[in-house]
Amino acid sequence: MAIIKKKDLHSMAPEALDAKLFEVRRELNHERGMVASGGRAQNPGKIRELRKTVARILTLLSRKKSRGQSDKTPKSASISAGKSAGGKTQSVPAKK
Repeated sequence: MAIIKKKDLHSMAPEALDAKLFEVRRELNHERGMVASGGRAQNPGKIRELRKTVARILTLLSRKKSRGQSDKTPKSASISAGKSAGGKTQSVPAKK
């Protein structure tokens, strides 16, 4: 598998990212299985790159899902969440 660029991942839909995640995880398990069975990895850096790719995809999926949910929250609820009844932000006492 070739290295997937961030630009390519950002342009993908969440469904396509799920499919790519499945494919990358399957390949990672295959590589780990080869090493665990006493074989030798053809490219030792491939496992590391696959792990990073899985992390990138998961991060991107969580960001896309959180953006989708934040659009549905009313603006008044998000504005008033950080303010007290007096209209000022609450302060936390400093620790000594």
